[in-house]
Amino acid sequence: MANTIEYAKVFQKELDRQITEGSTSGWMEDNASQVIYSGGNEIKIPKVTLLGLANYDRDDGYTGGAVTYAYETQKMTMDRGRRFRIDALDVDESGFGLAAANVASEFQRTKVIPEIDAYRYSKLGEAAGITKYSYTPDKDTVLSTLIGQITAVREVVGGEGELVVTMARSVYDMLMLSSEVTHSIDSGSFTQGELSLDVKTICGAAIIPVPSSRMKSKYTFSATDGFSAAGGASQINWIICPKDAPIAVSKTDNVKIIAPDQNQFADAWDIDYRKYHDLFIPENKKAAIAVCSAGTGAD
Repeated sequence: MANTIEYAKVFQKELDRQITEGSTSGWMEDNASQVIYSGGNEIKIPKVTLLGLANYDRDDGYTGGAVTYAYETQKMTMDRGRRFRIDALDVDESGFGLAAANVASEFQRTKVIPEIDAYRYSKLGEAAGITKYSYTPDKDTVLSTLIGQITAVREVVGGEGELVVTMARSVYDMLMLSSEVTHSIDSGSFTQGELSLDVKTICGAAIIPVPSSRMKSKYTFSATDGFSAAGGASQINWIICPKDAPIAVSKTDNVKIIAPDQNQFADAWDIDYRKYHDLFIPENKKAAIAVCSAGTGAD
Protein backbone atom coordinates (compact mmCIF):
# COMPACT_ATOMS: atom_id res chain seq x y z
CA MET A 1 0.00 0.00 0.00
CA ALA A 2 2.87 2.37 -0.76
CA ASN A 3 0.42 4.54 -2.68
CA THR A 4 -0.94 5.84 0.62
CA ILE A 5 2.13 8.08 0.92
CA GLU A 6 1.46 9.64 -2.48
CA TYR A 7 -2.24 10.00 -1.66
CA ALA A 8 -1.33 11.91 1.51
CA LYS A 9 1.01 14.30 -0.33
CA VAL A 10 -1.60 15.09 -2.97
CA PHE A 11 -4.40 15.48 -0.42
CA GLN A 12 -2.37 17.85 1.75
CA LYS A 13 -1.54 20.17 -1.15
CA GLU A 14 -5.05 20.18 -2.60
CA LEU A 15 -6.76 20.65 0.76
CA ASP A 16 -4.65 23.73 1.51
CA ARG A 17 -5.52 25.17 -1.90
CA GLN A 18 -9.23 24.51 -1.34
CA ILE A 19 -9.12 26.55 1.88
CA THR A 20 -7.44 29.50 0.16
CA GLU A 21 -9.76 29.53 -2.85
CA GLY A 22 -12.99 28.30 -1.25
CA SER A 23 -13.26 30.36 1.91
CA THR A 24 -14.64 33.90 1.85
CA SER A 25 -11.60 34.92 3.94
CA GLY A 26 -9.10 33.24 1.61
CA TRP A 27 -7.74 36.64 0.54
CA MET A 28 -6.19 37.00 4.00
CA GLU A 29 -3.80 34.16 3.16
CA ASP A 30 -2.28 36.23 0.35
CA ASN A 31 -0.35 38.03 3.12
CA ALA A 32 1.16 34.79 4.43
CA SER A 33 3.93 34.85 1.82
CA GLN A 34 6.02 36.88 4.29
CA VAL A 35 5.63 34.17 6.94
CA ILE A 36 8.19 31.41 7.52
CA TYR A 37 6.60 28.02 8.22
CA SER A 38 8.67 24.93 8.94
CA GLY A 39 5.96 22.55 10.12
CA GLY A 40 3.99 22.11 13.32
CA ASN A 41 2.08 24.97 14.90
CA GLU A 42 4.81 27.64 14.91
CA ILE A 43 5.37 30.39 12.35
CA LYS A 44 7.76 33.33 12.13
CA ILE A 45 6.38 36.77 11.22
CA PRO A 46 8.69 39.63 10.19
CA LYS A 47 8.65 42.81 12.25
CA VAL A 48 10.20 46.00 10.90
CA THR A 49 10.93 49.06 13.05
CA LEU A 50 11.91 52.35 11.38
CA LEU A 51 12.53 55.94 12.45
CA GLY A 52 10.89 58.92 10.75
CA LEU A 53 12.55 61.71 8.80
CA ALA A 54 15.14 64.00 10.40
CA ASN A 55 16.72 67.28 9.35
CA TYR A 56 19.54 67.29 6.83
CA ASP A 57 22.59 69.20 8.07
CA ARG A 58 24.84 70.95 5.49
CA ASP A 59 27.93 70.17 7.56
CA ASP A 60 27.17 66.79 9.08
CA GLY A 61 24.90 65.50 6.33
CA TYR A 62 22.34 62.84 7.09
CA THR A 63 21.09 61.84 10.51
CA GLY A 64 21.61 58.13 11.04
CA GLY A 65 18.78 55.78 11.84
CA ALA A 66 18.88 52.07 12.57
CA VAL A 67 16.53 49.61 10.91
CA THR A 68 15.33 46.72 13.03
CA TYR A 69 14.23 43.71 10.98
CA ALA A 70 13.50 40.66 13.05
CA TYR A 71 11.23 37.64 13.07
CA GLU A 72 8.79 37.00 15.88
CA THR A 73 7.81 33.41 16.58
CA GLN A 74 4.07 32.96 16.95
CA LYS A 75 2.01 29.87 17.68
CA MET A 76 -1.16 29.00 15.82
CA THR A 77 -3.73 28.54 18.55
CA MET A 78 -6.28 26.61 16.50
CA ASP A 79 -5.19 22.96 16.43
CA ARG A 80 -8.11 20.96 15.04
CA GLY A 81 -8.47 17.46 13.65
CA ARG A 82 -10.72 14.57 12.73
CA ARG A 83 -10.33 10.89 11.83
CA PHE A 84 -12.39 9.47 8.98
CA ARG A 85 -12.97 5.74 8.66
CA ILE A 86 -14.03 4.12 5.38
CA ASP A 87 -14.88 0.43 5.66
CA ALA A 88 -12.82 -1.83 3.43
CA LEU A 89 -16.03 -3.43 2.10
CA ASP A 90 -17.21 -0.04 0.83
CA VAL A 91 -14.16 0.69 -1.34
CA ASP A 92 -11.23 -1.34 -2.60
CA GLU A 93 -7.75 0.10 -3.17
CA SER A 94 -8.56 1.18 -6.73
CA GLY A 95 -11.57 3.20 -5.58
CA PHE A 96 -10.11 4.55 -2.37
CA GLY A 97 -8.45 7.61 -3.91
CA LEU A 98 -11.70 9.00 -5.33
CA ALA A 99 -13.74 8.15 -2.22
CA ALA A 100 -11.20 9.73 0.14
CA ALA A 101 -10.89 12.85 -2.01
CA ASN A 102 -14.68 13.27 -2.03
CA VAL A 103 -14.93 12.83 1.75
CA ALA A 104 -12.08 15.23 2.51
CA SER A 105 -13.31 17.87 0.05
CA GLU A 106 -16.88 17.75 1.36
CA PHE A 107 -15.65 17.89 4.96
CA GLN A 108 -13.63 21.01 4.25
CA ARG A 109 -16.42 22.68 2.27
CA THR A 110 -19.17 22.12 4.84
CA LYS A 111 -17.30 22.03 8.16
CA VAL A 112 -13.74 23.39 8.00
CA ILE A 113 -14.17 26.45 5.77
CA PRO A 114 -17.16 27.87 7.70
CA GLU A 115 -15.28 27.41 10.98
CA ILE A 116 -12.10 29.08 9.70
CA ASP A 117 -14.10 31.99 8.26
CA ALA A 118 -15.99 32.46 11.53
CA TYR A 119 -12.81 32.42 13.61
CA ARG A 120 -11.06 34.94 11.37
CA TYR A 121 -13.92 37.43 11.23
CA SER A 122 -14.55 37.32 14.98
CA LYS A 123 -10.85 37.92 15.67
CA LEU A 124 -10.57 40.66 13.04
CA GLY A 125 -13.64 42.45 14.40
CA GLU A 126 -12.29 42.23 17.94
CA ALA A 127 -9.05 43.94 16.84
CA ALA A 128 -10.76 46.87 15.09
CA GLY A 129 -9.69 50.33 16.16
CA ILE A 130 -12.69 52.04 14.50
CA THR A 131 -16.00 50.85 15.91
CA LYS A 132 -19.71 51.44 15.50
CA TYR A 133 -21.94 49.41 17.79
CA SER A 134 -25.69 49.01 18.24
CA TYR A 135 -26.43 49.75 14.59
CA THR A 136 -29.38 47.92 13.08
CA PRO A 137 -29.03 48.09 9.27
CA ASP A 138 -31.74 49.98 7.46
CA LYS A 139 -32.01 50.53 3.72
CA ASP A 140 -32.29 54.30 4.24
CA THR A 141 -29.09 54.58 6.29
CA VAL A 142 -26.92 51.58 5.43
CA LEU A 143 -25.12 53.27 2.54
CA SER A 144 -24.22 56.47 4.39
CA THR A 145 -23.15 54.49 7.45
CA LEU A 146 -20.89 52.26 5.37
CA ILE A 147 -19.34 55.17 3.46
CA GLY A 148 -18.73 56.97 6.75
CA GLN A 149 -16.65 54.08 8.05
CA ILE A 150 -14.79 53.65 4.76
CA THR A 151 -13.86 57.32 4.98
CA ALA A 152 -12.64 56.83 8.55
CA VAL A 153 -10.38 53.99 7.42
CA ARG A 154 -9.09 56.04 4.48
CA GLU A 155 -8.21 58.84 6.90
CA VAL A 156 -5.95 56.42 8.80
CA VAL A 157 -4.27 54.80 5.80
CA GLY A 158 -3.88 58.05 3.89
CA GLY A 159 -6.19 57.20 1.03
CA GLU A 160 -3.84 54.63 -0.47
CA GLY A 161 -4.02 50.88 -0.67
CA GLU A 162 -6.71 48.31 -1.37
CA LEU A 163 -9.59 48.05 1.09
CA VAL A 164 -11.87 45.06 1.65
CA VAL A 165 -15.37 45.17 3.11
CA THR A 166 -16.54 41.79 4.42
CA MET A 167 -20.29 42.06 4.90
CA ALA A 168 -22.96 39.80 6.33
CA ARG A 169 -25.10 38.46 3.48
CA SER A 170 -28.33 39.88 4.94
CA VAL A 171 -26.80 43.38 5.04
CA TYR A 172 -25.26 42.94 1.58
CA ASP A 173 -28.64 42.09 0.07
CA MET A 174 -30.20 45.10 1.79
CA LEU A 175 -27.45 47.34 0.39
CA MET A 176 -27.89 45.99 -3.14
CA LEU A 177 -31.65 46.63 -3.00
CA SER A 178 -31.32 50.16 -1.68
CA SER A 179 -32.37 52.84 -4.17
CA GLU A 180 -29.33 54.90 -3.13
CA VAL A 181 -26.66 52.45 -4.28
CA THR A 182 -27.12 52.86 -8.04
CA HIS A 183 -24.84 55.89 -8.07
CA SER A 184 -22.27 54.46 -5.65
CA ILE A 185 -21.83 50.75 -6.41
CA ASP A 186 -19.46 49.67 -9.19
CA SER A 187 -18.09 46.35 -10.38
CA GLY A 188 -14.47 45.37 -10.14
CA SER A 189 -12.04 42.45 -9.92
CA PHE A 190 -10.59 41.01 -6.72
CA THR A 191 -7.75 38.51 -6.43
CA GLN A 192 -7.82 35.65 -3.94
CA GLY A 193 -4.98 33.20 -4.26
CA GLU A 194 -4.85 32.26 -7.93
CA LEU A 195 -8.48 33.27 -8.49
CA SER A 196 -9.74 36.52 -9.97
CA LEU A 197 -13.24 37.29 -8.73
CA ASP A 198 -15.87 39.74 -9.97
CA VAL A 199 -17.11 41.78 -7.02
CA LYS A 200 -19.08 44.90 -6.23
CA THR A 201 -17.08 47.91 -5.07
CA ILE A 202 -17.92 51.08 -3.21
CA CYS A 203 -15.54 54.04 -2.88
CA GLY A 204 -12.87 51.77 -4.34
CA ALA A 205 -13.34 49.06 -1.69
CA ALA A 206 -14.24 45.50 -2.69
CA ILE A 207 -17.36 44.11 -0.99
CA ILE A 208 -17.26 40.40 -0.07
CA PRO A 209 -20.62 38.94 1.04
CA VAL A 210 -20.32 36.37 3.83
CA PRO A 211 -22.99 34.06 5.29
CA SER A 212 -24.35 35.89 8.33
CA SER A 213 -23.74 32.85 10.56
CA ARG A 214 -20.00 33.35 10.07
CA MET A 215 -20.14 37.02 11.13
CA LYS A 216 -20.64 36.85 14.90
CA SER A 217 -18.54 38.62 17.52
CA LYS A 218 -17.65 35.44 19.42
CA TYR A 219 -17.71 31.69 18.85
CA THR A 220 -17.31 28.54 20.86
CA PHE A 221 -15.11 25.93 19.22
CA SER A 222 -16.15 22.53 20.50
CA ALA A 223 -13.62 19.91 21.55
CA THR A 224 -15.73 17.24 19.85
CA ASP A 225 -18.01 18.70 17.17
CA GLY A 226 -17.44 21.90 15.21
CA PHE A 227 -18.33 25.40 16.35
CA SER A 228 -21.27 27.63 17.26
CA ALA A 229 -21.94 31.28 18.13
CA ALA A 230 -21.12 31.95 21.78
CA GLY A 231 -23.84 32.99 24.18
CA GLY A 232 -24.47 36.72 23.93
CA ALA A 233 -22.55 37.07 20.67
CA SER A 234 -23.72 39.92 18.47
CA GLN A 235 -24.17 40.04 14.71
CA ILE A 236 -21.34 41.77 12.84
CA ASN A 237 -22.75 43.84 9.99
CA TRP A 238 -19.41 44.40 8.26
CA ILE A 239 -15.67 44.74 8.74
CA ILE A 240 -13.51 47.14 6.71
CA CYS A 241 -9.74 46.78 6.57
CA PRO A 242 -6.73 47.20 4.27
CA LYS A 243 -6.21 44.03 2.30
CA ASP A 244 -2.67 43.70 3.61
CA ALA A 245 -3.64 44.01 7.30
CA PRO A 246 -4.65 40.47 8.37
CA ILE A 247 -2.15 37.64 8.04
CA ALA A 248 -4.01 34.34 7.88
CA VAL A 249 -2.17 31.03 8.05
CA SER A 250 -3.81 27.68 7.41
CA LYS A 251 -1.87 24.43 7.16
CA THR A 252 -3.06 20.89 6.67
CA ASP A 253 -0.39 19.11 8.68
CA ASN A 254 0.67 15.54 8.04
CA VAL A 255 -2.35 13.89 6.47
CA LYS A 256 -2.06 10.24 7.47
CA ILE A 257 -3.67 7.38 5.60
CA ILE A 258 -3.74 3.91 7.15
CA ALA A 259 -4.66 1.04 4.85
CA PRO A 260 -6.91 -1.82 6.03
CA ASP A 261 -4.05 -4.37 6.13
CA GLN A 262 -2.10 -2.03 8.43
CA ASN A 263 -5.01 -0.91 10.59
CA GLN A 264 -4.92 -2.57 14.02
CA PHE A 265 -8.34 -1.35 15.07
CA ALA A 266 -10.69 -1.96 12.13
CA ASP A 267 -10.90 -3.49 8.70
CA ALA A 268 -11.07 -0.05 7.20
CA TRP A 269 -9.17 2.85 5.71
CA ASP A 270 -8.38 5.53 8.29
CA ILE A 271 -7.68 9.12 7.23
CA ASP A 272 -6.24 11.35 9.93
CA TYR A 273 -6.79 15.02 9.18
CA ARG A 274 -5.14 17.78 11.23
CA LYS A 275 -5.49 21.50 10.59
CA TYR A 276 -3.47 24.31 12.13
CA HIS A 277 -4.73 27.82 11.51
CA ASP A 278 -4.77 31.29 13.01
CA LEU A 279 -5.05 34.97 12.19
CA PHE A 280 -2.45 37.57 13.09
CA ILE A 281 -2.99 41.33 12.96
CA PRO A 282 0.09 43.54 13.45
CA GLU A 283 -0.44 46.17 16.15
CA ASN A 284 0.23 49.04 13.72
CA LYS A 285 -2.61 47.81 11.45
CA LYS A 286 -5.39 47.69 14.04
CA ALA A 287 -6.12 51.44 13.88
CA ALA A 288 -7.04 51.01 10.20
CA ILE A 289 -9.66 48.29 10.81
CA ALA A 290 -13.33 49.22 11.24
CA VAL A 291 -16.20 47.09 12.50
CA CYS A 292 -19.95 47.75 12.53
CA SER A 293 -21.99 45.55 14.83
CA ALA A 294 -25.58 45.19 15.93
CA GLY A 295 -24.34 44.56 19.47
CA THR A 296 -22.99 46.85 22.17
CA GLY A 297 -19.30 45.97 21.89
CA ALA A 298 -19.34 44.49 25.39
CA ASP A 299 -19.98 40.94 24.25
